[in-house]
Amino acid sequence: MRRARKKLGISQEVLALDAGIDRTYISGIERGLRNPSLDVIVTIARCLKIPAPSLLSGIE
Repeated sequence: MRRARKKLGISQEVLALDAGIDRTYISGIERGLRNPSLDVIVTIARCLKIPAPSLLSGIE
C-alpha cells in the first residue's frame, strides 16, 4: 500500500481524506498494526487506482 501511495505522490493524510478513513488508521495498516476489513481494502484500492487484490499480494 505504501509503495502505491508513494507512486501516486500522495501523503497518508490525502489518502485518508480521499478514503474517508482516519490518517492514523492508514498509518497502522501500512505498519502492519491494523487489519482492515475487505470494504476498507476496496476503498483504499480505488483511491490508489489499483486492483484490490494487489494490496493483498505478499500477505501470508
